[in-house]
Amino acid sequence: MARVQLVIPDEDRDRFVHQARREGLTLSAWLRAAARARIEEGQGSARFESPEELAAFFRECDALPGPDREPDWEDHLRVIEESRRRGATGT
Repeated sequence: MARVQLVIPDEDRDRFVHQARREGLTLSAWLRAAARARIEEGQGSARFESPEELAAFFRECDALPGPDREPDWEDHLRVIEESRRRGATGT
């Protein structure tokens, strides 16, 4: 397990320790839990609550710059195969 040294103001440390103890955790465990919660919060994606929200999402996607349409699946397969051939060593 890695050790991490943090530089934080004394008053923050005191507040963090106090909250950790209230939750029955060590400061280290509390900081790890807070970091995990922050990561999960940032990785989560909101669910669509209505058909209107879903339609709005697709309108926003359509407004983004990019190709007018997705390439056909056969085009994707051709690109994949060409990439494999370029990466092959021939041995």
